[in-house]
Amino acid sequence: MTTLVVLLQTTVGVGLAELGAALGAGIAALAAAIGIGRIGGLAMESIARQPEAAGDIRSNMIVSAALIEGVAFFAIVVCFLILFVG
Repeated sequence: MTTLVVLLQTTVGVGLAELGAALGAGIAALAAAIGIGRIGGLAMESIARQPEAAGDIRSNMIVSAALIEGVAFFAIVVCFLILFVG
């Protein structure tokens, strides 16, 4: 009887870990997409207002998008580690 309870607790914990990892990866990807979209839109608006600063705005936009993408990739890797290791 006690082994059945232990097996059920282990099975429920694995299901919740998989659900949490899937939700975490989805939220990380969605948040990164929203952030990069906002950066691109606001950069185009800034370039339209000050065309002479286009080079500086573009380089800052690329650096910001790369940082956001790196954080999102790290979050997705952590979610996969939880999924496969945990």
